[in-house]
Amino acid sequence: MFRNRLTLALGALAIVSLLQGAVAWWAIDVSARHVERGRVASDILSGFLELSAAKQRLRIWLSQTLMSAGADPQHRVQLRSEMDAMLNRLDSLEALATRLDRSLAENSAEHQLRQDALNVLEHSVQELDRAMSGAQPLSTNMPPVTAWAEIARIFDISQGRDLRTLLAESISRETTAMVRERAAADRSLAFARLVSLGTTAFLAFSAAAMGLYFARALRKPFDELSAGARALQDGNLMHRIPDHSKDEFAYFARSVNAMASELHQHREREAQQRLQLEELVDFRTTELRQALHTLQQLDARRRQLFNDVGHELRTPATAIRGEAEVALRGRDKPVDEYKASLRSIVGAVQQLGTVIDDLLTMARSDIDVLTMQREQLDIADPLFEAVQQARALGRERGVQVADPSGSGRGTWVLGDANRLRQLFTLLLDNAVRYSHVNGAVLVTCTQAMVASGQWEWRVEIVDEGIGITKEELPRLFTRNYRSERAKHHCPEGSGLGLAIAASLARVHGGHIQINSEHGQGTVVRLSLPVLAVSPALPVLPISPVLQAS
Repeated sequence: MFRNRLTLALGALAIVSLLQGAVAWWAIDVSARHVERGRVASDILSGFLELSAAKQRLRIWLSQTLMSAGADPQHRVQLRSEMDAMLNRLDSLEALATRLDRSLAENSAEHQLRQDALNVLEHSVQELDRAMSGAQPLSTNMPPVTAWAEIARIFDISQGRDLRTLLAESISRETTAMVRERAAADRSLAFARLVSLGTTAFLAFSAAAMGLYFARALRKPFDELSAGARALQDGNLMHRIPDHSKDEFAYFARSVNAMASELHQHREREAQQRLQLEELVDFRTTELRQALHTLQQLDARRRQLFNDVGHELRTPATAIRGEAEVALRGRDKPVDEYKASLRSIVGAVQQLGTVIDDLLTMARSDIDVLTMQREQLDIADPLFEAVQQARALGRERGVQVADPSGSGRGTWVLGDANRLRQLFTLLLDNAVRYSHVNGAVLVTCTQAMVASGQWEWRVEIVDEGIGITKEELPRLFTRNYRSERAKHHCPEGSGLGLAIAASLARVHGGHIQINSEHGQGTVVRLSLPVLAVSPALPVLPISPVLQAS
């Protein structure tokens, strides 16, 4: 793993740094020891030189004393003290040098010679002190040569050894030691500088090599991570950072990839939720539109209801009024005529009640949802009653309604008598309304067999009215539709009659056909399925132009 490699690299650098410090410390320690031995050697050399100089000054003092030259006794004591101090210092320096050179076996002979020389010099100083303590001026009869020989014996010979040679050898030996130690110190310092330079260069090279290695090793994962970060910043959540290795960058890449995947899933869920919300909004909007459309339809039905009320109540009310006026007009009539008028009025009132029930049903739902009381009945009965009501309306408008030809007596159908009478009345009412004054309305009944083998009873209502253009024919069964010519000819009306008639025909299993030309009247044909066929009715073909079923 990259962490382990980085730890190893840093650990190696730390170890190398410690080694550098250890080597530098060792080199400095060796140099310091050599410098210290050189200083000690220099101090020993200086001590021997000062001891030799003090001995020469003491020799001069003794010469002055022997020749009665006025030597000061205190000067001898001072010189003697200096020599003792110098010997003590040389002993201390010798002990220090021995301790410093303890690991160097080649210097043991040198220390032995130095210690031997110091012992001889200490003994000679003691001998000089005893010899000079009783020193007196020479007598006049003593030859100078003898005095000089005595002085030389005291100062130059001790324990059978020549002190001058001993000092010379010691000074020479210490000079050699000082030169040697200084050279060794110089070499140690040079070695320390070399070691320091080498370790520094090695550390610099190692650091540069590691820096180059890690720079190259980090470039690729950093570039991949940077590319991944830019992709995420741009919103590309499908981008994935390569994570094939087993280092920390791969772990980090896997974490980023997992985060991107989770964000992508969150975005997908959010998009789905947004889509669901939009669909819900669209659904609610559709529901609201449908509700609004339903409300509009309800409002339209409400308006249609008022139109239906006016239209449907007008026809039976007109019939009732017409029958009553006929019964009251002129001279008194027989009871049978009054009864016939009252029966017509009762029929019209029954029709009026049925119409009111239908209007209430329409107020609750629609004209297509009608309450039917089906029974087997003779189709001629409701047709005759409708003709009677239409005849009363025709008298008002100067239009003659003829009795049905081939009324179909004995033709049985399954239906509601009131509904059928209402159906016939609506068709006859239209024929009367749109006929010219002094016109006539003819009613003809026939029977026919359809392709399925079923017999149909058909009634044809023909008027001599204003007629209908070809452009107007397709819209006749549309609620509230009235052509301009129809409005001009008969201002009252709502355009609901044929729509209601088509619905009544449909609930009885029949249909309506209309054939008309402009200014030449209209032919309306109503077909109903029958249960039993009357043999008295003719069978006539019908060529429909417009059919409502």
